[in-house]
Order: sequence, then C-alpha cells, then structure tokens
Amino acid sequence: MYYIIAPLILSLVIAILLGYILIPILKSKKLGQKILDIGPRWHKSKEGTPYLGGLLFIGGSLVAVLIFVFFIKEKSDKYISVYTYAMALCYGLIGFIDDYSKHLKKQNEGLTAVQKFALQFPVAIIYVILLKVSGIITTELFIPFADINIDIGIFYYILLVLGIVFIVNCTNLTDGIDGLLGSVTSIIMIMYIILFYIDGNNYGLILTSACLGGIIGFLYFNYNPARIFMGDTGSLFLGGIVVGIAIWLNMPILLILFGIVYIIDGLSSIIQIGYYKLTKKRIFKMAPIHHHFELCGWSEWKIVSVASIITVIMCVISVIGKILK
Repeated sequence: MYYIIAPLILSLVIAILLGYILIPILKSKKLGQKILDIGPRWHKSKEGTPYLGGLLFIGGSLVAVLIFVFFIKEKSDKYISVYTYAMALCYGLIGFIDDYSKHLKKQNEGLTAVQKFALQFPVAIIYVILLKVSGIITTELFIPFADINIDIGIFYYILLVLGIVFIVNCTNLTDGIDGLLGSVTSIIMIMYIILFYIDGNNYGLILTSACLGGIIGFLYFNYNPARIFMGDTGSLFLGGIVVGIAIWLNMPILLILFGIVYIIDGLSSIIQIGYYKLTKKRIFKMAPIHHHFELCGWSEWKIVSVASIITVIMCVISVIGKILK
C-alpha cells in the first residue's frame, strides 16, 4: 500500500501547487484557449482559459516517479516502466509543441495532421522496438476471457504501433469538455492499480499511482467551470501512458473495452469527416460525439458522469477478462 498512497499523495500535492503557480503565469502570458465559432456557442465563455494544464500532472507524476523508484531493489519490470513513462513524456512533448505553436500562430490550430503523425509514429515505433529487443514482448496476442495467446507474427508489432498512435489521438479528441478526459483516465488508472496490486508489481503501482494523483490534482482546477485546460500536452501524455500500460499488462484487446469512451470519440470524428467528404452532410450535430450530446441538450456534468459510469463498467469487465482462468 505504501507504493500506492505515497506516490499518489506526493503527485497530488505537487500538481495542486503547480496549478496555483502556473495559472496566473499562463494568464499573464496570454496562453489562453481559442474557441472555434463552429462549436457550442456557450463554449465562447471559456475563451481565454489557460491551457498547458497537462504540465500539472506531468510534473507531479514525474517527481513522484523519480523519487520512489529509488526505493525498489527488484529489477523485474524496471525497463518497461522506464520505456512506458518515457514514451508518454515524448507524446507530452509533442503535445507541448502543438500547444505552443497555437500560441505563436494566435489560433486554435497548431501542428498540421501530417506534422503530428510524423512525430507520433517514430515514438511508437521506437517504443515497440525497445520492448522487442528487451524481450518484454513477443508476437503473441493475448485473448481475454479465454486465457490463451495466439501468435500472429510480425503483424503484432504493426498492430501495436497503429494502436498506440490511434489511442493517443483518441484521447486528444476526448479532451473537449471540462473534466471528461481526466475523469475517464482516473478510473482507468484505478483499474491499473488494482491489477498491479494483484501482480505485486511495485514499479507499476508507483507509475499508476503517481499519474492518478497528478490527474486528481489537475481535476481540482479542471472541473466545470474549468480554470485551466490540459491542452494537447496533457491529452497526448495521458494517451501514451494509458496505451503503454495496456501493453505492459498484456491487455491491448481489452483496451477496446475500458478505453471505449476514447475510441467512440475518435471514431465519431473519423466517421463525421469521411461521411461529410462523401455526401457534404453530417451524421452528428458536431464531432467528437460528446459535442453532439451537448448540442442535444446534455450538460457537461451529465456527459462526464455517463462516460465515467460506462468506463467503470468496462473496467470491471476488463479486470475479469484479464484474471479469468
């Protein structure tokens, strides 16, 4: 329990302190969110809210991880914990570049899609290569509920790379209303903590607890009405840590279940864009789909609550699928 409580509290405290320090600084530097005119009209009131809030939970978790890993003597899972957190930090850096480019351009669009993918794919490829050469992963795909592994050869590595980039971008799209991405990801982190606790994996406990504490600290400032947004800095970092730990725990297929909110948001955008290009019509009032529900009259609190309940249910099912023998 020490490796759960101590990193969580330290990361939480640091994140809150960073919030009180950074929010005034970001406001003074005019690093505020630009709101598109095509969005819900009531979102205009949020224009000017500082972003780069991802620095709160990245900073909190980073300090906690660096401090508490020194207390662990065992070497098992040391490398994958380092690789996974480093990958998440790399995605956070890509998000920071995107966020800051928005500030420089004085608009809501930062890096182009091509530029983002040009940065995101190499990170995923390097991560998978490191796992492979370290002997951490094989070409076997775990099938949940049946407790069997199927060898699909090199195709497995390709699926991992594509899956990493897909989930990272889905988490980015999920960050659209106050508290949504942070709440959903907190629930997933709790599930990860439970699984690492069952396995007795201290590296995993420190990493997930530190991230959870940081996210809770961020949510203190982000619940409606938000005083700060996480920005792409935070959303891409969270995507990296969620998908990386899913691979670490050998449950990439189960990510389809417990990450269903991310995936639905991501697919709704893909479907909306594809359908509009073909027909010049829209399926949803607005994409990602959480904005569609907003325009249907749902409050942000209701959307976050429903998404959180769905995630809790899917996490319970996923834990059963993971441990079922």
